[in-house]
Amino acid sequence: MPTSALPRAVFAMNPVHLPELFPPGLMARLQALARVDPALVVRDFADPAVGPALADAEILITGWGCPRIDADALRAAPRLRALLHAGGSVRGWIDDAVWDRGIPVSSAVQANALPVAEYTLAAILWAGKDAFGLRERFRAERVYPAPGDCVTMGNLGRRVGIIGASRVGRRVLELLRPFDFSVGLFDPYVSDAEAAALGVVRLPLDELLAASDIVSLHAPDTPETYRMLDRRRLALIPDGGVLVNTSRGALVDPEALTDELVGGRISAVLDVTEPEPLPADSPLYQMPNVFLTPHIAGSLGNELERLGRTVVDELSLLIAGRELEHAVRHTDLVNSA
Repeated sequence: MPTSALPRAVFAMNPVHLPELFPPGLMARLQALARVDPALVVRDFADPAVGPALADAEILITGWGCPRIDADALRAAPRLRALLHAGGSVRGWIDDAVWDRGIPVSSAVQANALPVAEYTLAAILWAGKDAFGLRERFRAERVYPAPGDCVTMGNLGRRVGIIGASRVGRRVLELLRPFDFSVGLFDPYVSDAEAAALGVVRLPLDELLAASDIVSLHAPDTPETYRMLDRRRLALIPDGGVLVNTSRGALVDPEALTDELVGGRISAVLDVTEPEPLPADSPLYQMPNVFLTPHIAGSLGNELERLGRTVVDELSLLIAGRELEHAVRHTDLVNSA
């Protein structure tokens, strides 16, 4: 196909991510499908300098740092016929005007779920061996644990509670299957039959918390889930239990969690917090029962190429007149991240 016949695509994101999302080989594949200029990355839809490109754009390739796409942005792009997002959730950065105009939206949220699930699996396996706590003790005392210190350690039959059968939650369930865990699930939108198909037992939230050695959060941040783990529910986690949070800090009452962790009753692996980042004087930075990481579970570094591949694959389907594999529906956003 002559280059002039290719659809016009425009990037809209923080340009710092572009080289990792679309390394040379993938960028070449993208440019074989659409007329797109890597040097033109929109940061402001009202910028006169990008006006001509937007006026001609049929496809908007977005990513982290994309300005909000509202009615004004759509007026600047009258020919727009698809939004392909090289990132996770699209909630919060696209306006109802996009849905009202019937523009198809696609997201790489499924691709971004994989590294989060991998991080979670690692956290669960290490938590079951008390690797985080023993590392701190080893650094301080330089001695191996005595045999009697290891009675409660190990992953054989370890009880794991998953909160939320989201894309990440389902991927975590898949990754846990080869191991000798006892896995429970809380998700009010999953039936007993669907839970059985996922290979888990569906439990009420309070029961799941009380029955789990390790609790891992994978629910979306919605009004319904805000502070779902409050002081009362955190207290249900058994002594010595571990909370893993790679979802959103807003799902947990931060003061109640801090009190539980400072008291040493439970431990936590936290990739997300509220606020984010924590204040410099937060005690969680220094506590031996807290493994704190700076929101790294999602795609980073070379993992970003997986998101770019999703966009290119979706663009190929779009041009062929086929259904997008990762289409986002407006109704999906009610109960999604």
